[in-house]
Amino acid sequence: MQIIDWLIILLYFAVSLTIGLIYSKRAGGSTENFFLSGRKLSWWLAGISMVATTFAADTPLAVTELVGQNGIAGNWLWWNMLIGGMLTTFFFARLWRRADILTDIEFIEFRYSGKPAAVLRGFKAVYMGIFMNTVIMGWVNLAMIKILTGMFPEYVNQDNALYYVGGCMLITAFYSAVSGLWGVAVTDAFQFILAMIGCIVLAVVVVNQPQIGGLSGLQSKLPEWAMRFTPEISSEVTPSSVGGILAMSVSTFLAFIGIQWWASWYPGADPGGGGYIAQRMMGAKDEKNSLYATLFFQVAHYCIRPWPWIIVGLSALVLYPDLSHADKGLGFVKAMNDFLPAGLKGLLLAAFLGAYMSTIATHLNWGTSYFINDFYRRFLNKNKSEKHYVKIAKLMTIVFMFLSVIVTTQMTTISGVWSFVIECGAGLGLVLILRWFWWRVNAISEIVATITPFIVYAVLKFGEFDVIFPNTLYIIVPVTTFAWLLTAFITKPTDESKLESFYRRVHPGGIGWKKISAKLSDVKSDTGYYLLFIDWVAGIVLVYSFLFGFGKIIFGQAYTGLLFLLIGFAAAMLIRRNFNKAGWKTIN
Repeated sequence: MQIIDWLIILLYFAVSLTIGLIYSKRAGGSTENFFLSGRKLSWWLAGISMVATTFAADTPLAVTELVGQNGIAGNWLWWNMLIGGMLTTFFFARLWRRADILTDIEFIEFRYSGKPAAVLRGFKAVYMGIFMNTVIMGWVNLAMIKILTGMFPEYVNQDNALYYVGGCMLITAFYSAVSGLWGVAVTDAFQFILAMIGCIVLAVVVVNQPQIGGLSGLQSKLPEWAMRFTPEISSEVTPSSVGGILAMSVSTFLAFIGIQWWASWYPGADPGGGGYIAQRMMGAKDEKNSLYATLFFQVAHYCIRPWPWIIVGLSALVLYPDLSHADKGLGFVKAMNDFLPAGLKGLLLAAFLGAYMSTIATHLNWGTSYFINDFYRRFLNKNKSEKHYVKIAKLMTIVFMFLSVIVTTQMTTISGVWSFVIECGAGLGLVLILRWFWWRVNAISEIVATITPFIVYAVLKFGEFDVIFPNTLYIIVPVTTFAWLLTAFITKPTDESKLESFYRRVHPGGIGWKKISAKLSDVKSDTGYYLLFIDWVAGIVLVYSFLFGFGKIIFGQAYTGLLFLLIGFAAAMLIRRNFNKAGWKTIN
């Protein structure tokens, strides 16, 4: 690191803080301004903010590790989540904005009635806002520690790394506390652009090293399995400890493609939307901006971001062949250290800081919204002024920052967290989807759907059954689904007055609400679900076509790449046509 590198880092911090201060006035006055930017986010700003949040400091390292272990096809471990993401885009984005609530947890008492709804809301506010949120931030902190210790081994080690990360968190917490979601979203846009520029620069510099010889040289030096875009599906799979094409059994493939995307809850990829994704949808100007923001997020998340990381990951296979199977992700950090000249190294570190801080800023604001709106105001201190709640929100932003630092000191590894979270949310996803479209779902059935996966997981884990993830989904999902469906039919339904007020505001339509809609003839219900289904399929085709098209063009297969892009454009035109049919010709 030279003087110019440090100047770039200082400039980055100065710009981030300046943005926070500029937008500080917009955050005051009400919790709606602080947590939802007054519901005035344009689609492009809300969409970029979603992408920036999911671009954490650990993301490039994780992709590099997947590529190093399983080739390009290794990314299907997260590319499969697009199916659920597109479901959110076309079926739920408008509904979240239409609900006119402050958080997705507030939805519980907006949709359900009675003490079970209050208990579920309070539990989720604490579980998601404090426990899960601080664990996720601890996870992100660990990744940043790995980056800093890898780049500055002479200065940063496991004993003092947390002080540096804590300093970054303090700056992030400051601008998050003073500016609310407005400052977070605008800073996200700046940080995302910086992070993408940095990763593209690194990919270009690394792939053009003499040891590699450009993209054509890279392909000639890699085994065939590394360049495969799709996993290998076979009846028998032998795990490899040294790397190779992502191989899946038929049952594993079907679990990912046919079950996980709709059945399992996962932070940031909730079936039906939720979390900080729902926060951005609810903060959009209107329903159209909400849908377009979510559609932009899906395209950018899966098509634009991954390829620079993938190129670095493939290059690391050539440059660092001796890295162990578990340490493949470190190839990204080593490439930064070994090949970036003065100036560019500072730019890349600023890019990683941007990726890290955008994620932390969102989690601080989002987690605080749960605590303030769904626990503090709902159960502890009612009927105070909006300024009071904003003041407490700013204080709790700082408190959650310190909590996440404490959690980080107790974490040593994040391995297994991904599969554990998916397994312990398996079956809950169907409730999160159907509660919008079927009046019979009630609070008790959602409570049962939340608890049952933990019980079944514990039985499978400690009963020493020979079933591993993702095949555990074939057991957990049916058991959970049966349990909550049975509960829905044998327990008292939601009060009819609550159902009617929900339907009047959201009016989702469909056969699942026929009993309620028949009584509300003055409410115009949504129609045209067949068009939404076509848009959902077309959206999946659009993103996968663009993803493959960009990849084929990058690696010199121009005609194949253009064919994929044409298919993607055709899908986009079909979606546009359906939007026009539905009267969505313009956007504010």
